[in-house]
Amino acid sequence: MKVHYLEIVATDVDAVCAAYEAVHGVKFGSADSLLGGARTAPLPDGGSIGVRGPLRDTEKPVVRPYWLVDDIAAALHAATKQGASIAHPPLELPGKGTFAIYIQGNVGHGLWQL
Repeated sequence: MKVHYLEIVATDVDAVCAAYEAVHGVKFGSADSLLGGARTAPLPDGGSIGVRGPLRDTEKPVVRPYWLVDDIAAALHAATKQGASIAHPPLELPGKGTFAIYIQGNVGHGLWQL
């Protein structure tokens, strides 16, 4: 299992980014509209971390890993066979790959296919 994208939804994006920059010595870029306005920084293994604000009034702060998979449709099918529900179907982000989110155990789990 490899985390390709670590998404953090926070009410104070700049404060979270500043703390990570100070503690971990990373540098966050400007907001990326394809990632919901997330400011991103690279991870050493080739993935990235993104910090963004809530996209709707009902969205709560969360930390969600997006696990890298070879076949996102097959991975979603396997999760639903275990009782998961699909919260966000696969969506291709140009130049970034395809992501999806499923709910299992009242927790959102992300998948990413390159």
